[in-house]
Amino acid sequence: MLKPVDVIVAGAGIAGSSSAIQLARLGHRTVLLDRQEFPRHKPCGEFMSPETREMLEVLGLDLPSHKLAPVSMDKAMIILPHGGEISAPLPGPAIGISRYELDRLLHLEAQSAGAEIVTKAAVTGIRKLDGGLYEVEARQDGGKVRYQARAVIGAYGTKKPRDLASADEEAKKDTVYIGLKSHYSGIRTQNQVELYFCSGGYVGISAVEAGKANVAALLTLDSVQGNGKSVTEILQAAARSNPRLATRLASGTPIAGSQVSMAPVRLSEVPQPWSDFPHIGDAMLMIPPLCGDGMSIALRSSLLCCAWSDKYLKGALSYDQWQSGYSKEAAAEFSRLLKRAGMIQKLAFARTNRLYPGLARMFPGLARYVVKATRLSETGMARQ
Repeated sequence: MLKPVDVIVAGAGIAGSSSAIQLARLGHRTVLLDRQEFPRHKPCGEFMSPETREMLEVLGLDLPSHKLAPVSMDKAMIILPHGGEISAPLPGPAIGISRYELDRLLHLEAQSAGAEIVTKAAVTGIRKLDGGLYEVEARQDGGKVRYQARAVIGAYGTKKPRDLASADEEAKKDTVYIGLKSHYSGIRTQNQVELYFCSGGYVGISAVEAGKANVAALLTLDSVQGNGKSVTEILQAAARSNPRLATRLASGTPIAGSQVSMAPVRLSEVPQPWSDFPHIGDAMLMIPPLCGDGMSIALRSSLLCCAWSDKYLKGALSYDQWQSGYSKEAAAEFSRLLKRAGMIQKLAFARTNRLYPGLARMFPGLARYVVKATRLSETGMARQ
């Protein structure tokens, strides 16, 4: 027995939830599936750039006016292992809010729009049928449920459903990372996002709601081996190569229950907006955290994909036009950003990075360029 719906969104993070909100508001029967329970802590920088804030406003979430009172930030600072630093103003006010709260708010908005949210539902297969339909199989409530959908959107992050993961991907020899995060109490921030380079990667610190600081890291898997099993042990080990980071962590206390990690994390070389259906967010593109705002990419890809998907569902586009239109627009939107991000990622880990603070002082526009070059532009949609 197949349960008929218009759209299955596989993955209930930022990209998936925002897609469910839009498509349900447009009148499409939308089911949002995720293998995990929400809300929950996730490995994330929890830093929302100006363009992220704008796109949330388009969805009807005005976080600065929310009762949670998220923190505002206007500066970015990079601290190198030897103590040098580079700072630059952000192109506009950014905000900090935990993923636990943001995902909760997005799910409430999706439910209000009429979307059905099913958590603890692991998607085990997605099959394209004849006649422009899809069959989606999920394991939930101890059994299997099958859906028949007119469209599927892949928002499952880096963990693909079992029948979509390829052996070639798992066997890649490129650098593998681990992402992790913990909230801390007692670390005072100065309305800025701080990024500390350390052995094997980098650690970011920024404020979130309720006086907490989010400490998030991206480290090579090789560099963390033998440095403890818990998130806090790994963070402390990483801080040994950056004294200023060690001082910052020592000033705070990890908040129990907020620690989470994710591995393996493989960074993208090119966007992958389509297989047999569109991909959004991390399923489309995993960008280096240093070099881009993953939240803004999740939201922007969702906005683009939903615009094309709505036209397809309403019969204004053929399947080929849906695929071609979204794929081309996604490639145009994100390819150059990813290329710039990869270049800056390599420069960040180059041995010459000791020179960067001096260069930034000699050429004040350099730091501003780096901050701007690694971000999406605002669209002006929230002001329309």
